[in-house]
Amino acid sequence: MAEEPAPVAAGADAVRRRPRRRAAVAGALLVALLAVAVSSRSFPAISSYSRGGGCGCPGAKKYTGMVEDCCCDYETVDAINEEVLNPILQDLVALPFFRYFKAKLWCDCPFWPDDGMCRLRDCSVCECPDNEFPEPFKKPYSGLSPENMKCQEGKPEATVDRTLDTKVFKGWVETDNPWTADDETDNAEMTYVNLQLNPERYTGYTGDSARRIWDSIYKENCPRYPSEDMCQEKKALYKLISGLHSSISVHIASGYLLDESANEWGHNLTLLHDRVLKYPERVQNLYFTYLFVLRAVTKAADYLEQAEYNTGNPVEDLKTQSLVKQLLYNQKLRSACPLPFDEAKLWQGENGPELKQEIQKQFRNISAIMDCVGCEKCRLWGKLQVLGLGTALKILFSVDGENHLNQQFQLQRNEVIALVNLLNRLSESVKFVHEKGSSTEEIMKQHSSSTWQKGASKLNLKLYSAKK
Repeated sequence: MAEEPAPVAAGADAVRRRPRRRAAVAGALLVALLAVAVSSRSFPAISSYSRGGGCGCPGAKKYTGMVEDCCCDYETVDAINEEVLNPILQDLVALPFFRYFKAKLWCDCPFWPDDGMCRLRDCSVCECPDNEFPEPFKKPYSGLSPENMKCQEGKPEATVDRTLDTKVFKGWVETDNPWTADDETDNAEMTYVNLQLNPERYTGYTGDSARRIWDSIYKENCPRYPSEDMCQEKKALYKLISGLHSSISVHIASGYLLDESANEWGHNLTLLHDRVLKYPERVQNLYFTYLFVLRAVTKAADYLEQAEYNTGNPVEDLKTQSLVKQLLYNQKLRSACPLPFDEAKLWQGENGPELKQEIQKQFRNISAIMDCVGCEKCRLWGKLQVLGLGTALKILFSVDGENHLNQQFQLQRNEVIALVNLLNRLSESVKFVHEKGSSTEEIMKQHSSSTWQKGASKLNLKLYSAKK
């Protein structure tokens, strides 16, 4: 801009203040335009992602090298997941044995009055009539006689044994999982749900209840941000919860109601970016949780291979057994990632047993918070995935601690159903992030650049007008 001519002496003070006033006007306009630019972006009206899910730090968004605290790299995980695991899991969860999940859907929140509101009909759950779910699921299991119970002997208290009894399966049991709060033996309050008819996706669940769930999980039961001096066991709990949180956000973004009037569903890539991709730690924790659960499944391979997948449909049951074996003994997986996660490094030292009890209590509290979810479908999938994670913890640390030293390792049918469905959901999330991550971030960069250019043009126009 050309410099204006010098004013006459009488108005010198007033004119000297004009450049400052113009600068102030320009600054105010710039701030206003930035505010407009930010507010013009469309953010979905759903419950916000808790800050506990990870701190946003700038850096490369391309994930390479080893997954932190795991034994596989990102490239291997993405390749094996896409080529091997995801196709098997997708087929497996559609079969009758893994399709029906038993859950306690109607229960009071033990921590606060339920004030959640669901906006959509998709928030409700379609329960199964008695004649739909498999007949063998209705038969109670009487348990094993004491003489048939095998002890895992000779295991030092402070160490973790990586193996399970190779002849462990004696039938499905009805016992509580020490890592979760629900009483799995109380069949009177349980109902079977067809998961294929109740997909996990956007439900319109909003309000204080929706925000309070994750805030309570992070504030009360695991650290908001893990520090460097925190023990690795507590870091692992945080990463598991953050990874599960990230996965749930991915599910919502991948199955989003784009147009309620037309019942049009699709991908919400803005939500995917703002809730997950924007924070590298959340993606890292998603991969960590996936490998943790995968390790639990592979560790229990002998047990799961021998399990009875009986639904009264011989053809489907044989297919289930075949797919389970493919999942457990796939040579590509075994050669590329033989040990997804090394659980033996946890619970070491003289404080191991006490630390394990503390973290087990925290995880039980997290599972109890699922009763406070105001959306019925969200509660269903929350309970299933938390039980699946609790089952993974039970498998990886089953032969250590006084609760398990003197009894045979056993799983409930519902635990296995939850575990496999959780692994499938994590697999879906990893696949979606891998497929959409780079393109989504490029779109967001272009959108941000375009918004800034429009804002800059408006600013120049206003400055020009102000000058005139």
